[in-house]
Amino acid sequence: MTRVLLLGGTTEAARMAQALAEARVDAVYSYAGRTEAPVAQPLPVRVGGFGGVAGLVDYLRAEGIGHVIDATHPFAAQMSRNAVDACAEAAVPLVALEREPWQAGEGDRWTHVPDLAAAVEALGEAPRRVFLAIGRQNLGAFASAPQHHYLLRLVDPPTEALPLPHAEAVIARGPFDVAGDRALLESHGIGVIVAKNAGGAGAEAKLIAARELALPVVLIDRPWVPERRLARTVGEVMAWLNG
Repeated sequence: MTRVLLLGGTTEAARMAQALAEARVDAVYSYAGRTEAPVAQPLPVRVGGFGGVAGLVDYLRAEGIGHVIDATHPFAAQMSRNAVDACAEAAVPLVALEREPWQAGEGDRWTHVPDLAAAVEALGEAPRRVFLAIGRQNLGAFASAPQHHYLLRLVDPPTEALPLPHAEAVIARGPFDVAGDRALLESHGIGVIVAKNAGGAGAEAKLIAARELALPVVLIDRPWVPERRLARTVGEVMAWLNG
């Protein structure tokens, strides 16, 4: 089996890394490095970007990469687009290990929006208490709506002032459970949740809690990524590698 590059940063990527290690596959785990204390991995790790498509092509060739697994976050669209283009140029097979998006069920009060700007607009003008569950990279988009009070859940403590005048940060790492998320929403008097449609079980608890509390959710749709081979499970990816 040829050398594998695993683009990670998700729970699925960690499971994929474990499967590769157990199968003794020659693989490298790569992540962007936005988390200060990432979970240890059973594979050699590289941190940081590649320098766009050209840089990734150079890396694939220099390191003798024969297969690429994209297990990045569904909203890490730029990395996924670069992987599609670079693998096409370098003639390296690519598969995306991508979790299914969340689907609304009975009792859900979801408003789907295409992007962050639309999510800000969907909150309206009247002040609200918002659980802003979008990570720290995109908080600035909500600076244009300073009338709201924002509850943030971050993996790492903020190292600089938050771009929101009325915000409180809770530091926690998932997966989360429904009871805990319901208690969080109730104790902070949350009136609406803003989240990305990341899918998966690790962060779904807040949506179930919102359903139980009849809270509205503004759900940001996934960004566009070019067509590519998809897998939904680690087993599918291992079968692809061994095919």
